Amino acid sequence: MNLVAPDIGGRSAPVQARLAASALSRSHRRPSGAPAAAAGRAAHGAHTEPDVSVRWLARSAGRLPMAVDRVALDDLGGWTRDATTGNLGHRSGGFFSVEGMAVEAADGPVGSWSQPVIHQPEVGILGILAKEFDGVLRFLLQAKAEPGNHNGVQLSPTVQATRSNYTRVHRGRPVPYLDYFRHASRHRVLVDVRQSEQGSWFFRKRNRNMVVEVAEEVEVRDGFRWLTLGEIHALLARDDTVNMDTRTVLGCLPVTGTDLTPMFDVPGSDRFRTALVRSCDPAAGALHDATGVLSWITEARTVTGIRTRLVPLDEVKGWRRTAGRIHHRSGRFFEVIGVRVQAAGREVERWDQPMIRPVGTGVIAFLAGSIGGVLHVLARASAQPGYADVIELAPTVQCTPGNHEHLPAAARPRFLEEVLGADEERIRFDAVLSEEGGRFFHARNRYVIVEVDPDAVAEPPGFRWLAPHQLGELVRHGHYLNIEARSLLACLHSLKSTAGSVK
Repeated sequence: MNLVAPDIGGRSAPVQARLAASALSRSHRRPSGAPAAAAGRAAHGAHTEPDVSVRWLARSAGRLPMAVDRVALDDLGGWTRDATTGNLGHRSGGFFSVEGMAVEAADGPVGSWSQPVIHQPEVGILGILAKEFDGVLRFLLQAKAEPGNHNGVQLSPTVQATRSNYTRVHRGRPVPYLDYFRHASRHRVLVDVRQSEQGSWFFRKRNRNMVVEVAEEVEVRDGFRWLTLGEIHALLARDDTVNMDTRTVLGCLPVTGTDLTPMFDVPGSDRFRTALVRSCDPAAGALHDATGVLSWITEARTVTGIRTRLVPLDEVKGWRRTAGRIHHRSGRFFEVIGVRVQAAGREVERWDQPMIRPVGTGVIAFLAGSIGGVLHVLARASAQPGYADVIELAPTVQCTPGNHEHLPAAARPRFLEEVLGADEERIRFDAVLSEEGGRFFHARNRYVIVEVDPDAVAEPPGFRWLAPHQLGELVRHGHYLNIEARSLLACLHSLKSTAGSVK
């Protein structure tokens, strides 16, 4: 029996170095060493500048039209309202249901409340296929339209499917490339971890986040394209281009764990970028040690008093069912609506479904700064009712400002004003990105990274300055970083392969 080396290995180098090389690659030319067959089918656009990829997305949108119309919840085809509970469910028993959730939060600003919630107990697959061309990793992404997307087509993982979808409960076409992820042991697995999704809208929802590297030739279907990590990073800075499911998988990539300074030693790099590159190496150190961080999280999970349970949708308090939708009496938070979809190129080309439509655009932000020459971000221990394990690490700020305008200043999210009032020169990343378009209708958040002086920002209770290599170690395991933090972590790492600010 042979022992396995500790690195999640590349074929000739540690995976972190191979990912770094991919992050630094934005060449638009096909490598001469790519197989001729791949040139015809697989490598078209494999090495594209961001503008070329954007034009490809635009052409894909033209080939993959989607019409989405609002309809009353009671008029949704294939969905029924339970006569006893009022819950909305699909007639097949699959996909998901809209139910009620009752919350008791003894330590929170609101002691108890109830709300609608999406209950989807099955675990889906968010999988990205990777392959090496001329020594550089590329990732196979899909131009995919979702009914809730603000702008139609966005860059999606190779496979983005619920269990009901890939087991074909809908009796539609099979999901392309699914076997690579259902039989991942035949290939090289770079990422495989079950992660949570939005804890305020889902009840204990999880998806399997995967990156699988193959050596064999892969036929590229219409609507798919090979991209380097550097090309994807450039597209992250564009509003509503890289979808949430792609971002969460990118946030799980093992890009930290070793010294990458020699690879990212680009002339003209500023101190922020230098500190970010250093922060990928555990040997560079951090303000808090790993044991202390884990103890802090465990303590927060132990002492936080939050209890949740599913209740009939008809029993949620403060919510009204009028005009074919469900909404809060204040007009804040979100509403449950119905949509009717017609789409070309999908496994099923017509369907109805309920969706959550948030009221307002949110703000997702990290405060970031150098401590001893190593970049740290201010992470928050966040309790959300839909989490499976009470607490997950969240960005410094994660809220929809309009939901808090009626509150006194002391009750508003900590550091929100610092983010909204940040000078332009301190904003290192700033893009409006869409959330999951299969369940949420026009859900958008402004993702921001703001540079600060950590010496001027003390750690309030519930916050810790953490280095990205510490987040990289935690994200290898489920239920430590929430989906907003994983998205923003992917955005943060994109700054390593770009000089200066991204706006």
